Amino acid sequence: MKSSHRKIGISLRIVKAENYDEQRDALSHDWVLLLENLGFHPILIPNSLSDLELFLKDLELDGLILSGGDNIGDTPIRDNVEREIINYSIKEKIPLIGVCRGMQILNQYFSGAVTKTNSQDHVNIHHNLRIIHPQFSNFLTDSINVNSFHKNLITQEILGKDLKSFANYERDNTVEGFFHIKYPILGVMWHPERENNSITKLIINKIFLLNKFWD
Repeated sequence: MKSSHRKIGISLRIVKAENYDEQRDALSHDWVLLLENLGFHPILIPNSLSDLELFLKDLELDGLILSGGDNIGDTPIRDNVEREIINYSIKEKIPLIGVCRGMQILNQYFSGAVTKTNSQDHVNIHHNLRIIHPQFSNFLTDSINVNSFHKNLITQEILGKDLKSFANYERDNTVEGFFHIKYPILGVMWHPERENNSITKLIINKIFLLNKFWD
């Protein structure tokens, strides 16, 4: 009997095991708890597969997540895996969410860039974002309060091709949330897995449950 739960594949960071000469895939337990709480089955996507596309195809996933943690370039293997995941999402029209680092690699994939800041406005705090796109303001409030744990930024000037901002940080107008105008792809700079609240549930459910969201 086929499960009624939708399956969401999620990418993993790579960590080096202490006292062992080996690399290991890792994911915060917060992601598993959040996805299960929302009624999804989390499916972990290893970084060492020989045929990632075949793996993803066999799973018949309903959605994909590029998780956060670390910087682009820290682990090229992960970078390549996540670019393959983006390719697969576009090819198969599977909804995809990029979180923090995941949003940054999405922006680079679509010919955008990432810049750094020395400001503490984005590091280990909560701050308010303005919802600036009607497609999102019709189910969110005009302003939302979210966590922030990053020093890498995306501005309007370096936003990738066919990406549109829907959430900006009020103080410096940097892009904290965007979506692709052609594909079911969305990026958020905050960590939804650390905010098990109504905003998180609304956004994730909107992407993974409503197939006509991008029509």
